[in-house]
Formats: sequence, C-alpha cells, structure tokens
Amino acid sequence: MINIVWLILLSVGIIVAGFSCLGIENTSAGWIMEPTWAPLMDITNSVFGEAKHAVTLAFGLIGIMALWLGIMKIAEKSGLIQVIAKGLKPIMVWLFPEVPPDHPAMGSIIMAIAASMLGLGNAATPLGLKAIGELQKLNKIKDTATNAMCTYMAMSTSSVTIIPATIVGIRSAANSTNPTEVIGPVIVATGISTTVAIIMSKLLQKLPRYQLPEVDGTVDTIEEN
Repeated sequence: MINIVWLILLSVGIIVAGFSCLGIENTSAGWIMEPTWAPLMDITNSVFGEAKHAVTLAFGLIGIMALWLGIMKIAEKSGLIQVIAKGLKPIMVWLFPEVPPDHPAMGSIIMAIAASMLGLGNAATPLGLKAIGELQKLNKIKDTATNAMCTYMAMSTSSVTIIPATIVGIRSAANSTNPTEVIGPVIVATGISTTVAIIMSKLLQKLPRYQLPEVDGTVDTIEEN
C-alpha cells in the first residue's frame, strides 16, 4: 500500500510540474503561454538535494543510536535487565497473567518494552519479534493470537516512551535549537496512549466473542461463527 501511495505522490508531482512547464498564465491581455523548464529542474534539484540531506541526517543518528544500543547491551550483559524484570514483576504478572513469571518470554517482553521506553525503535523491533516468538511457544492455538500477544502488541503500538532518543537524535541532526524540548510532551502523549491501549486490551479480552474455547486443555483450530 505504501508503494502505491508513493507512486501516486511522485506521479502527481511530475504531472503538475510538467503542466507548469507550459507556462500558462491569465493576464489582462488574456491567456498566454510561456514554456519553461524551471519546474522540472526544481524537481530534479529537490530530489538530489533531499537525498543528500537524508544521508546526512542518517549519519547524524549513528552516534546517539550507538550510545543507547551500547547501553542496552551493557544492561543485558550485566544483569540489569534481570534486576528491572524483578522490580517490574508484579506489574508484568498482572499485564500478562498467562505467561509464567520465570519464562523467557517475560524477559524478552521487558527488554522490548525497555528499548521502546528509551525511544529505540530499531532496537525494539528485533526484541519485540523475539518476545512474540517466545509467546508463540506458549500458544495452544498456533494460528490465533493469545491475550498476552494482543496486550503486548497494544503496548508496543502505543509506544510508551520516556526518553525519545531517536526523535532527539533526528532533531539534533536537523540542527534544532532545543532538540530535547519534546521529551515532556512525548512522555504525556505516550503515557496516555499506553494506558488506553492496556485498558482496551483488558476490556476486550473479557468479551464473549474474544474468548477462546478449550478442549482438554488444548485446541488445534477454532471454528468461526
């Protein structure tokens, strides 16, 4: 879908620029035409200029991404993640009652959420995939998401963030005068979105239409009504 959107945007831009090249203007003497290549030249210059800017911006992010990814790796190797996991254990047990507290899935979820809280979307993605993989091992119905999966996906989508490292890095690379001024609004916005996501996930899980039937503790398939 995104490819179609980009194709439409590019096509419309080129068509409009091509039409502008005709130089049709409404003057007091009537409609006149003064052909010019300036609009197409502007598009060409913009394409190459913005491509160069994108590369410069990406290089500007390397430092801050390396810093926070390094911190995450140190936290993982030093056992800090396990300490955080123990501290968050009561909350995580309430959020994910189907997941055993000592199961690897719980640690993966905490690491993914921690990366998201630091605003490290690139680091949170592989950690999130690992968390879903661990949750799938506990899933009795392999082709249907469990409550724990839905709750985690809702939290991941809402993206609770305390330190928006990536956003701050982008603003810094773009020469913002105060790149950290977004931290406060981001905390408020993501706090509200994550709270709503958790509440809606818990409420929807209680509706009859979302309950999963069990037969002798296991179910291979679900019949759709």
